[in-house]
Amino acid sequence: MIKRNFLKLLAAASLGFTALSGTAFAQMADAITEPVTITFYNYNLATASAGADATRELLAKFEEENPNVKVETVGVPSNEIVTRLQADMAAGQQPDVAQLVFRDLYYIASDLGANALEDMAGPEGFAALTEGMFPRGLDLGKIDDKTYGLAYTFSTPVLFYNADLFREAGLDPENPPKTWAEIKAAADAIVEKTDAEGFFPGAYGPADGTFVYQAVLMSNGGKVRDGNTLTFAEPEGVEAVQMLRDMVDSGAHAKIDTAGANEAMAAGKLGMFLYTSAVQSSLSTASEGNWELRVTGMPSFGDKPTAPTNSGSALYTFSKDPIKQRASYELMKFLTSKYGYTIITSKIGYLPLRLDIVDDAEYLGAWTEAHPLIRPNLEQLSRLTPNVAFPGPNYRQAESMMKEAVTEAVLGTGDVTEVLTVAQQNAQSLMP
Repeated sequence: MIKRNFLKLLAAASLGFTALSGTAFAQMADAITEPVTITFYNYNLATASAGADATRELLAKFEEENPNVKVETVGVPSNEIVTRLQADMAAGQQPDVAQLVFRDLYYIASDLGANALEDMAGPEGFAALTEGMFPRGLDLGKIDDKTYGLAYTFSTPVLFYNADLFREAGLDPENPPKTWAEIKAAADAIVEKTDAEGFFPGAYGPADGTFVYQAVLMSNGGKVRDGNTLTFAEPEGVEAVQMLRDMVDSGAHAKIDTAGANEAMAAGKLGMFLYTSAVQSSLSTASEGNWELRVTGMPSFGDKPTAPTNSGSALYTFSKDPIKQRASYELMKFLTSKYGYTIITSKIGYLPLRLDIVDDAEYLGAWTEAHPLIRPNLEQLSRLTPNVAFPGPNYRQAESMMKEAVTEAVLGTGDVTEVLTVAQQNAQSLMP
């Protein structure tokens, strides 16, 4: 699937640093018997949000339960964290654990030297780390049957909608749109009968990634790529993007700043917003006492089943020292434990990848009962479709070309087929 040595040479030549091997030097130590400090690169800590507070709470609890381990945190925004890792490695600073998004999986494994968890932890250790976790989530961090990224903070695209605007527009908030045709009809009604915008998907901004777009594309039967051949400009992909473009042209799809959609929804100025459930906590806070927030699953193309993709992150470990490997393992195990996901879900809004805690009174039971808005997101896990990562040293450039083309095709004036086809041809030249 991935020719690691070839890619390492390419990446080292283009990025100017010596690539590391993706294989652990030795299996981790059996126990931690003396004080050890490990680094944790984390993008939640770089935000002024509930995610930072919840992460600090988790780390404090971990250090309390593991007095021999000190966690030195490095908070870096999600769109800068891989570059920071590269720079620190080039300077001779070996990171231990990092929270990184799935789009970087191939590069992290082949060039940044992430450990395969099965090799580092051994069969029993790996089983203890992953037992009880949602299998489809675990599969997302694998390359060639080895796990490099342990699924961590996680969500699928859900449709947030303003029940007050629905009522004002003569719509039934108890019967939200289930198809794209119904989304358009509801958005048209909101635009016509209220002062708000109708609909917007979080698919175009610099911080959005491509997971919402990929979910729309794959729900229409399309694919981003087939092996190393890009396919996003095939008929299914063109049809999906043309649907969004038609909504823009009709006024159903809001013409607002891509970075301001979340704020528009929070302010009660947008009827429907298709985006990650990670913003559910902030939207709930913004709407309380002002307007009624509701959540439902992402819309479908007629009778075709939806293919919700994942956003969020995985945990990777880079430690080469057996003692630090063990400490890193214990941190990853704690953060993805039943307790860890209780905090992550209730205080950030990400999905618990241990589904047995959802209705367990010891963990999320009472919270879930009081916060039923999480149910649509949980239901979509049964149809989870991987957010496809791009291989090769030029993966980010190729992905950016695709995203920029989709944005231009939806929000611009050019022919949708032509815009996507040209971008696919140009991006294909960057594929391995």
